[in-house]
Amino acid sequence: MGAPPVTLSLPTSRDTQACFADLSREEVRFSPLPDRDYGGGCQVIGAVQLIDIGVPVTGIKAMRCGLAEEFIGWTRNAVAPAAYQVLGSKLVRIETMGTYACRNTVGTATPRLSGHALANAVDVSAFILADGRRISVEGDWHADDADTQRFFQLIHASACKRFGTVLSPDYNAAHHDHLHLEDDHKSFCR
Repeated sequence: MGAPPVTLSLPTSRDTQACFADLSREEVRFSPLPDRDYGGGCQVIGAVQLIDIGVPVTGIKAMRCGLAEEFIGWTRNAVAPAAYQVLGSKLVRIETMGTYACRNTVGTATPRLSGHALANAVDVSAFILADGRRISVEGDWHADDADTQRFFQLIHASACKRFGTVLSPDYNAAHHDHLHLEDDHKSFCR
């Protein structure tokens, strides 16, 4: 077990202050989190805990504020409308495999810190609809159903416009059961 995290006494950056203001304006309930250094390059700086974005989301902890902002926009402007328009049912919950984790990337030839090590990535695994359906990345990404395929095409395309790195089951076996969404200002979409 590693040493406990060190709480940092950093001034809140202008970008993070603006992000907090944006979240408040969007009527998102959130709690700013203290900046922490977990060692080994793992840090949580300028992060929030989302409390209510309008749709329940499971498994999320610390998220860098910019990632939270992109995730909320994607949920509200892509996932929820696509669920209703394409699948014919309201989105009632998003399931994730989490956000912050001090670890390296998985399934890559060269080990390097994952976006999760900076609370800058979220892994989305499933979408729950009002009619009771659970549309999961693992079970439905390659489904024969045309509407399910269209739903995934729409939300994947939208994610690729919002997030820097988007990894799907089409990327590698390590992503067979989730969409990895990272706000890293890159342009990598698979």
